[in-house]
Amino acid sequence: MSEISKNSIEIDAPTSDVTSVLFDLANYPSWSTSTKKVSILESDASGHPIKVEISIEAGVLRDKVLLEYDWSKAPSEVSFSLDDADLLTEMTGAFSIKDNGGDSTTVSYELTVGLSMPVPAMMRNKQELATINQTLKELKEKVEG
Repeated sequence: MSEISKNSIEIDAPTSDVTSVLFDLANYPSWSTSTKKVSILESDASGHPIKVEISIEAGVLRDKVLLEYDWSKAPSEVSFSLDDADLLTEMTGAFSIKDNGGDSTTVSYELTVGLSMPVPAMMRNKQELATINQTLKELKEKVEG
C-alpha cells in the first residue's frame, strides 16, 4: 500500500452547508475541475451513493473509475475505495468534516493512488497533493460563494 497524502482547509461556513456540497457527488463536475462526469450507479437505503462511476482528469491522469463509498461515519466522514478503473490500481480516500462551531468547518482530505504503470513515488505523491489541494480550494470557493 502506498503512503497516504492529506491536507486540510478551513471553510467559513456552517458544517451543514459544507456537507450539502461535499455529499452531493452528482454535482461535483459543477465545481471540481478534476471531475468531468459522475454517474450514480447504486445508492443505499438512505439515498447515499455507494457505487459511483467518475471520469477524472487530474494533471496528466485521465481515467474512468468505479468507486465504492462508505457513509457509515457520515456526517463526520465519508470514504471511498476503488472497485475498477482503466489505469488506476488503487484509489482510496476520505473526507473528514469537523464542526469548529459557529460558521467555521474544517475539511480534511486524504488520498492514495496506485497506477498500473511505473511512476516514481515522489511524482505520484506530488500529484496526489496537487489534487487534494485543488479539490479543497474549489470546495471552499463553492461553499463560501
